[in-house]
Amino acid sequence: MAEPLSPAERDRTFCDILNRELVCALGCTEPIAVAYAAALARETLGCEPERLELDCSGNIIKNVKSVTVPNSGGLAGLEAAATLGAVGGNAASALEVLEDVDDADRARTRELLDRAGYAEVSLAVDVPNLYIRVRAHASGHTADVIIAEHHTNVAYRALDGVRLDGAYDSPEAVASDARDAHDQVLSALSLEAIIEFAEDGDIDAARDALERQLSLNDAISREGLEHAWGAEVGRTLLDSREDDTPCRARARAAAGSDARMSGCAMPVVIVCGSGNQGITACLPVLEYAERLGVEGDRLLRALALSDLVAIHVKSYIGALSAFCGAVCAACGAGAAITWMSGGTPEQVGATIVNTLGNVGGIVCDGAKSSCAAKISAAVDAAILGHDMAMAGRSFRAGEGLVQETIEETIASMGYVGRVGMKPTDVEILNIMIGKTEVGR
Repeated sequence: MAEPLSPAERDRTFCDILNRELVCALGCTEPIAVAYAAALARETLGCEPERLELDCSGNIIKNVKSVTVPNSGGLAGLEAAATLGAVGGNAASALEVLEDVDDADRARTRELLDRAGYAEVSLAVDVPNLYIRVRAHASGHTADVIIAEHHTNVAYRALDGVRLDGAYDSPEAVASDARDAHDQVLSALSLEAIIEFAEDGDIDAARDALERQLSLNDAISREGLEHAWGAEVGRTLLDSREDDTPCRARARAAAGSDARMSGCAMPVVIVCGSGNQGITACLPVLEYAERLGVEGDRLLRALALSDLVAIHVKSYIGALSAFCGAVCAACGAGAAITWMSGGTPEQVGATIVNTLGNVGGIVCDGAKSSCAAKISAAVDAAILGHDMAMAGRSFRAGEGLVQETIEETIASMGYVGRVGMKPTDVEILNIMIGKTEVGR
């Protein structure tokens, strides 16, 4: 456990966390990270690649397999994401790398994808859960880019084996220093400190990021409700009970996912490296704020609480796993709803415990249209958790993974997601890529 921070140190640290986490992304972050790596590889090579090689972790393969690449004209998969990034991506735009691709880029991408063997994909083993390696070849030269641990963490970049900083190094020595620094910052998070920050901390340094999250994520949610994207989970929910606030909270979050999972080219602000989690942490809070008359600075503080709780819960699990991250974000949303409703710190904690005790362990089987339904289910559990907490009811220690304290409960669920569900992750991937035949 890290030493407690002074209020000023806490405020700086938490605003830094929010500013680092709340960045814009176009589409699902895994295919966008692949496109970003490919764009960096092309930039390093200095010309369009003649051939691409991709080595990716199972979680990257799982999360890119079925989701539509934004601005691609309906293409899906690793090969499409990498090729479009290499053809027309702007590496300087990071997770908005595909924002400016045009019809010529899309046509060239389709032409290259029709060429046998242009982009070859392999499963990387014994690597971090989030790992992307792109080798781009042209004219006898090879550019090599590795992204690891986080979606924009460029752990290695080299031309013909020589790192761009001039040092000779092995690409297998991927960046533990960045992860250590990241983990050290996250260790400052606790529910008690997060609530104190929301109550009276100086949020000014993160104000722009929070306002951008509200604006952009609200916009893509409205797009998902107004037009037929994906499985239309959000629209289906509103068709049933439009005037019901809990239902609207679920629908607003689900609709944003409906749009982005189906290739909508509107940006979102992400949390925990995920647009779906950024949407889930935001839209239910916004919907309940409208019902409760919460606005201005207090709304931003509620959103900061939601984001930081999501980050705190997710930090025990890691960037990608078989544990659906929407549950972590829903914990944040539920906690913020309880806080806006005048709940005590104990009731905020009980909301999180009730949510984890209910839907903790929903499996992630890749990014796709059904993510919107999982978001709806997670938000529904968080609202139930909130209602129970406000009525003085909570799941008790010793019941399943629920422990004596909120922090112990978060850690126990995180251990299951990080360690216990590793074999589950492998088997999900094996089914998805056809290595396992499922039958009786």
